[in-house]
Amino acid sequence: MKKIIWLFLIIFFLTLFCFIPIFSAFTFTETRTEHPSIHFIPLEKKDHFQIIFTHTIHLTDVIENYRVLESNEIKLASMQYSNVAIGMPGYAEEGQTLSYENGVYTLKYDTAVLKDFILHIGDVDNKLDFHYNEKSFDLKEELDRGKSYEFKVKKISLFEKVKGVELNER
Repeated sequence: MKKIIWLFLIIFFLTLFCFIPIFSAFTFTETRTEHPSIHFIPLEKKDHFQIIFTHTIHLTDVIENYRVLESNEIKLASMQYSNVAIGMPGYAEEGQTLSYENGVYTLKYDTAVLKDFILHIGDVDNKLDFHYNEKSFDLKEELDRGKSYEFKVKKISLFEKVKGVELNER
C-alpha cells in the first residue's frame, strides 16, 4: 500500500512540475485565433534587447532598445532613427528626450513601461530582427507573415516549452 501512495505522490508532483511556470522567456503568442501558437526565446541573465526593423516608407533602420524589469514588464529605453518624416517622432513629449547627432535621432524614454505589446509581422521583404544576448533572430523567418503576436516577458511551464516553438538564431 505504501508503494502505491509513493507512486501516486511521485506522479502527482511530476505532473504538477510540468505545469508550473518556472522558465523565463520572451514570448510571441499569436493573436486573433482560437488556437494560438506560442513562440519563445529563453530569457537568460541579460536584461537588454533590441528590435530592429526597416521602416517601410523611409527604408532606413529603426532601432528600439528595451530593458526587462524585475516585474517582467518591458521598459522602452530609446529609439534611434535617421528620418523624422512619416511615422517617426520629430519632437519629444513629456517624459522623453530627443537628440540629434551624426545624422541619427535618439528618442529616450523616462517612464515608458509596458506589460506587453502587439507586434504585426508585415508581408513585406524588410528587416524585422530581434537582438538579444549577442544573438539575432529574424522574426520574418521565424513567425508567420501577415499575423500579429502578443509580445510579453513571462515565465512558461515545461509543458508550454515543449508545446511551443523556440526561435532559432541566425
